[in-house]
Amino acid sequence: MSRKCKKVCVIGHFGFGYNMLNGQTVKTKILTEELERQFPGEVMKLDTHGGIKSLLKAPFYVLKALYQCQNIVILPAQNGLRIYAPLLVCMRRFFRNRKLHYAVIGGWLPAYLPKKKAVARALRGFCGIYVETNTMKLALAQQGYDNVVVMPNCKALSVLDERELAQTYSEPYKLCTFSRVMKEKGIEDAIRAVAAVNEAHGRTVYRLDIYGQVDAGQTEWFEKLQKTFPPYVQYGGLVPFDRSVAVLKDYFALLFPTRFYTEGIPGTVIDAYAAGVPVISARWESFADILEDGVTGIGYSFGSIDELTAILKDHSALVEKVNAMKGNCIAHARRYLPEEAIGILLEHL
Repeated sequence: MSRKCKKVCVIGHFGFGYNMLNGQTVKTKILTEELERQFPGEVMKLDTHGGIKSLLKAPFYVLKALYQCQNIVILPAQNGLRIYAPLLVCMRRFFRNRKLHYAVIGGWLPAYLPKKKAVARALRGFCGIYVETNTMKLALAQQGYDNVVVMPNCKALSVLDERELAQTYSEPYKLCTFSRVMKEKGIEDAIRAVAAVNEAHGRTVYRLDIYGQVDAGQTEWFEKLQKTFPPYVQYGGLVPFDRSVAVLKDYFALLFPTRFYTEGIPGTVIDAYAAGVPVISARWESFADILEDGVTGIGYSFGSIDELTAILKDHSALVEKVNAMKGNCIAHARRYLPEEAIGILLEHL
């Protein structure tokens, strides 16, 4: 192996120069930081920020990565995967002993591959496809893939000491959402459920804080939505990923009313666990891979605002359940620290 070869190249959405807090960027940075910790001076970073225009750089990135690095790890979204996976497999024929790795973000891959034959063929040539959940691994195994490994999403967080957990709660109980702000994350579902409970009781039983980066394509929608906020709903803006525990630890529970059925392991659930905050969530496809009903959170039928409202309405019973789950959340959080989760990738490099 040439002396100038580095251990690994990461091709992903870093968004250098921008304050980007979406799941793809955060996961790319966290994974890369752990690799840099394990292999100081041996990690190359290539940024795919720029959307469709950035894909013009793909052939040059692929050549540079294969020429200079022993391992190539990619973390693309759907458009990027369609370009990078076939390019890497094709051009690797000119480079010996290079290993290709694909760290999947989210849970959409099993449904995507049957419609993209070229990508599906290319991924069979990868050393490893690292998915976030067992649900995804089983779905890909049914499509004939034998190179799939479960590597949970992870975050470098300071897990709250159990002695710091709040012991009592009183009205109004503080709820929050902590994800990208867009229709598909169920933000309106959360608002409607909280409003229904407060109106039914004739007082402010709950207040709801909405945190997160507003999706660039949905700013007009959110601006209109904000104008309809009742006094007990407010937008809290962006929170740096290393401040999430400090912000969340005083909340009663986190709402995750996602409308994305193919979520993987959402970073917001990991944030909540590290802060000792149980999660009230829609049961998306991989719900059971990270949430234990009655242990670390409470699930309701996917898309059912009525069930979410019913859970919140019985607030006396909910307080008892939430208090019993907080310690469990902290215990589960340690499973999603980078040094634990990324170990499986390190074994293959």
